[in-house]
Amino acid sequence: MIRFSSRTPPSYEPNRLSQAAARLRAAGARLIDLTISNPTRAGFAYPEAEILDALADPRSLTYEPTAAGLLEAREAVAAWHARQGAGADPGSLILTGSTSEAYGWVFKLLCEPGDAVMAPRPSYPLFECLASLEGVRTVQFSLLEELRWAAELSELERRLDPRARAIILVNPNNPTGNYLKREEWLRLQEFAALRGLALIVDEVFLDYAWRSDPQRVSSLEGPHPALTFTLSGLSKIAALPQMKLGWIHVAGPAGLRREALQRLEWIADSYLPVSAPVLHAASRWLDLAPSIQGPVRARLAGNRAALEAAIGPGSAWRVLPASGGWIALLDAPRIHSEEEWALTLLEQFHVLIQPGFFYDFEREALFAASLLAEPEAFREALARLRGLIGPV
Repeated sequence: MIRFSSRTPPSYEPNRLSQAAARLRAAGARLIDLTISNPTRAGFAYPEAEILDALADPRSLTYEPTAAGLLEAREAVAAWHARQGAGADPGSLILTGSTSEAYGWVFKLLCEPGDAVMAPRPSYPLFECLASLEGVRTVQFSLLEELRWAAELSELERRLDPRARAIILVNPNNPTGNYLKREEWLRLQEFAALRGLALIVDEVFLDYAWRSDPQRVSSLEGPHPALTFTLSGLSKIAALPQMKLGWIHVAGPAGLRREALQRLEWIADSYLPVSAPVLHAASRWLDLAPSIQGPVRARLAGNRAALEAAIGPGSAWRVLPASGGWIALLDAPRIHSEEEWALTLLEQFHVLIQPGFFYDFEREALFAASLLAEPEAFREALARLRGLIGPV
């Protein structure tokens, strides 16, 4: 008898919100989607010729596999981070097919089956899936709203699993939009180093800060007494999720860093996932990234400003403070559950928005609205909801 692995879900039944959206679309309703996360479907004008020209490098006709990834591409990634103010070593970079794949490789590197990784709550609902596929457990620790969603070490200590091998951080967190601060980062480094834990830091949204902050840091910044893995990729940096390229940067004590890189190269050599055209195009796409990011940043700022103006100080709703990312968090009156609110917004106003329980918030009623939506659609959504969210 065939038995399927418990690492895959027992059910694939869509949730009530997805079912309702599908029914409305089938009936011809024009929904405004405030869950959009795909920039290539968000109406941006890309430098199409330059993007496609980069794929025509004749070197791509020859297969020359390198476990860590093409050196030229790793140098381009390191140069990108250097331009953003955080040094990266090409020799400490491993290229992957995506950031999700990077997580899988780091879990393979650090964990035996049944080991655990500590994951932040709230955060993007992906860690449990990726860890489960590697036979690894996720144990959540809370980011505290009263500390602007920072990690509190006493809370982390209280939740720490005896078989934990690493702590996952997202900088800035998705969806709360909070960045690591220098003092917090140093304390987390010390906490992890003293307990023999690695730090895995996802920085895919790092470039999308909404304001300057001298205390904000990248996990590439030292010192690194703990073994530290910084993950990023083209999906957000260049808004090119279809050009599958992610990376892992390894920092930490010299001996641990060398062994981690050696073992990661062995893992990478088993997969060799990144195609030659992407490797040869990477440096040119990173050169284009500032011109792609500019319109994205402008839209994020414009949509957030429109949202704050629409809700205003007299509303029973409010926009939670944040420092960056692609999402705005809305706090709704707690007269309904998040699911009831979300279904009301969808069925009565034809506006699709993600309820906070998708991200494991510990309280209600919170909603994550994508700021990536086209401005006209975003403002129409606000107009549809004016009587509900506007000042009373």
